[in-house]
Amino acid sequence: MDKARFELGLNKRKATLGDDYVSQNLAKADAFNLPFQEAMTEWCWGFGWGDDTLDAKTRSLMNLTMIAALGKMHEWELHLRGAITNGVSVDEIRSAIHVIAIYCGVPQGVECFRIARDVLEELDLLT
Repeated sequence: MDKARFELGLNKRKATLGDDYVSQNLAKADAFNLPFQEAMTEWCWGFGWGDDTLDAKTRSLMNLTMIAALGKMHEWELHLRGAITNGVSVDEIRSAIHVIAIYCGVPQGVECFRIARDVLEELDLLT
């Protein structure tokens, strides 16, 4: 493991998903899944998110569309929260879901809107 890349990834992961979430996730890791947690933190967050060519907001919007296309809605909700942390506005979330519905299908767009409404209401971001 590249310790510097892991630390960069850990910082990027915490900045987007929240220190509590990431710390709890790593604390729950055991011999079975700890190597995956470490590799994912180093590779996805250190290598992928650690490159400053794209800003965090753009990466978050990209993640929302790709994760929706995969239909991984638990991860989509997690990354929606991260996107909000990274400055993605409610209007930008709506527009991203429109694109998701066009390219991934209306049922997927409906699912994204359902999850987004719950999260946005919880965070008191809907007027």
